Amino acid sequence: MSQTDPLIPLRRKIDEIDERILALLNDRARIVQEVGKIKKSQQADFYAPSREKAIYDRLMQLNPGPFPNEAIRSVFREIISASLSLESPIRVAYLGPRATFSHLATLQRFGFSVTDLPVNSIKEVFDEVERGRADFGVVPIENSTEGVVNHTLDLFIDSPLKIFGEILLDVSHHLQSKSGKIEEVRKIYSHPQPIAQCKYWLEKNLPQIPLVEVSSTTRAAEMAAQDPTVAAIASELASQLYGLSIIRRRIEDNANNVTRFLVISQKGAARTGRDKTSIMFSIKDKVGALYEMLRPFSEQQINLTKIESRPSKKKAWEYIFYIDMIGHLEDGKIRTAIDQLKSQAVFLKILGSYPMAEEKERDS
Repeated sequence: MSQTDPLIPLRRKIDEIDERILALLNDRARIVQEVGKIKKSQQADFYAPSREKAIYDRLMQLNPGPFPNEAIRSVFREIISASLSLESPIRVAYLGPRATFSHLATLQRFGFSVTDLPVNSIKEVFDEVERGRADFGVVPIENSTEGVVNHTLDLFIDSPLKIFGEILLDVSHHLQSKSGKIEEVRKIYSHPQPIAQCKYWLEKNLPQIPLVEVSSTTRAAEMAAQDPTVAAIASELASQLYGLSIIRRRIEDNANNVTRFLVISQKGAARTGRDKTSIMFSIKDKVGALYEMLRPFSEQQINLTKIESRPSKKKAWEYIFYIDMIGHLEDGKIRTAIDQLKSQAVFLKILGSYPMAEEKERDS
């Protein structure tokens, strides 16, 4: 490259800026360590999502561009994640193995410096958090095309854990193989759910190729890495971990395929001003009972964003209702409505108040 190349002085400037950024990151890290000592002496929580949100909001408001706001969120998520690991490593359990969508949701919320603990079932996620072996758990609660995850709802009935937050993850399925050549594919492996979510694309583009269901998208990627005639439907992270090439991106039939995950913890979350509250309750079996249960929320003008019913499993034809609403338990109208409901319900459990996930937080 010629010494007169105009790129040379620009790259030198970039190098100088990178060195200043590196120095500032270490200055920040040293201050974080001091904060950690104070939190430890005060027995305060190391992880405060309200503070994290305030950092994102403040920086995006100050940002003059051209660096995009969403990139600021991603960059500082990793800075905060690494900083928290200096204070106290955060342990998060999720439905594994690694590179599943539960893992991606965990990384989206907590960053790559988290201590991730993959387990074999949603029940084990609850167990790890209840026993204190994990600080948080990440569990799927609903998908925009498949509906609610009933097993997660059922586990909340007897669990003492609280909902600490929510994550919205754009679910993108990629067809991938060792060679990256579609003409070499003889079998396709994946979990049953991604196969169902890509049914139209598969029927249109690879109608003669056998589909084989396996335990997870990660297992599918692992098998594709071992056999050049096998393709997997899995995440982009899976392709990176197993050295696969993506044949076709985003083969899901519904472009707006979003899965909502809940963050569970032994502790509740602080009020942020943009929160949700989730509850479960059961009612007496009589005409108009559900209407009477929901009336306090209407009278208090509370926005209910979800209502689901599940069999109680304790008595035939007895149901437990799950409700999400906008607002925090500390809000007067939320407390008033729940108190009125409590006076009439056979069973009522407050699952927690927690920060709402923002649409702009969703990653592919």
